[in-house]
Amino acid sequence: MSVQQATTEEIAEANERLRTASPQTVLQWAAERFHPRLLMATAFGAEGCCIIHMLAEIQPATTVINLDTGYQFPETLELRERIKDKYGIEVEYIRPELTVTEYEAEHGGPLYSHRPDQCCYDRKILPLRLAVERIAPLAWISAIRKDQTTDRGKAEVVQWDTKFNLVKVNPLLNWTKKDVWGFIHKNDVPYNPLHDRDYPSIGCWPCTRPVAAGEDDRAGRWAGKVKKECGLHVIEVKDGEGI
Repeated sequence: MSVQQATTEEIAEANERLRTASPQTVLQWAAERFHPRLLMATAFGAEGCCIIHMLAEIQPATTVINLDTGYQFPETLELRERIKDKYGIEVEYIRPELTVTEYEAEHGGPLYSHRPDQCCYDRKILPLRLAVERIAPLAWISAIRKDQTTDRGKAEVVQWDTKFNLVKVNPLLNWTKKDVWGFIHKNDVPYNPLHDRDYPSIGCWPCTRPVAAGEDDRAGRWAGKVKKECGLHVIEVKDGEGI
């Protein structure tokens, strides 16, 4: 029998039932309900690596993608290979139509310094939308925690994502940083070595710096700017705004 999209009522019921459930229970529900039309998008952060470890046990055939903007750290790209070696899960790169060289030539140089919202939109949001159209998932898994940013604090464990028109599943929403690292060390989960060099949150190299003692974990993302999100987890607005 083909997998059908969840109704508003089903999403609300699942969220209520799974609101305080373990991440493994949430993922088990998502896999049973949506596989093979279940997608995970990961930036290879510590949280995402935890979820990949869980998926390797629950549903290793889940499609997992990474939005490769062309500006990722070498350590991030190398982590993809370590994950493949350990779990047999080959994360698919989703890339923008234009290479970094082509993109910067088109705009007379990089946009990340003075138009970071547009850069994120062109090199993350639009490629993900095209990937969603091609892969045609009915649900996608995110590794956000509600204590990370204001927008993430508004999320639900199971919710409708108006930006991509599919169900969004947030199994780690109620975890803390301590929960994440406890799981990593207990289960020997591969993680980005930049975390050991004062990079608690890792994105593209031009827009990520290490944080100083006492700073918020996301202070190193778009430092000096109000911006704290690439746009994937922001409440839907018109294209090009609020991302």
